[in-house]
Amino acid sequence: MSDGQLSRQSLREYFQTLLDEAIENQRARSRILQETQLYLVNLLGEFLNSEALYVREDDGSLRRTPLAFLLKEALEEQGAARRAMLRKLGDTSLFVSGFFPDSLNRGLVGVSYYRAMGERAYDALGQVTARPSRSIFTELAGKFGLFMDLLSEVSERTFASSDAALVKLYERYFRTGSARVAELLRARGLVPALAPRGRFKQ
Repeated sequence: MSDGQLSRQSLREYFQTLLDEAIENQRARSRILQETQLYLVNLLGEFLNSEALYVREDDGSLRRTPLAFLLKEALEEQGAARRAMLRKLGDTSLFVSGFFPDSLNRGLVGVSYYRAMGERAYDALGQVTARPSRSIFTELAGKFGLFMDLLSEVSERTFASSDAALVKLYERYFRTGSARVAELLRARGLVPALAPRGRFKQ
């Protein structure tokens, strides 16, 4: 096995551990199919490749396409091409909205836009995919918000490994009041003194 394969396997195991912890923390184990949990781990590993966020043109070049355009193109396709484009749209929407929600708050479109695109893509994919994969995409569509929260926690744990990341984590808590973020801060010896919007905790 090559070093690259070892590295990819190690990262996959790393994300598996973080996802398992997030599922336990959010008491979601009984609400998620085992196959969907595996799908999320594979999704995280796949998006380690930055090209996963782009579309490859016929000439080999890469381009970033707005999600609405991807959805339109997917619905105009048939068969395997349509399924592939719907899956890319759903996966991209889930990964970006779950792993990098803060970046969306600074953009022209927010998390709700990505969620709507992802739900619609996975729902459409579930309708044109054979079993057993159909149940995975149906669950991803129906519980998109839960999966966003799970990936968000994985993201928080991934980026909480340095002092600078801890500062950003504290800033996220101060803006959102997230109980998950507060717990991550406590685990690293930082107890938030103020509740969000400057209110002192009781």
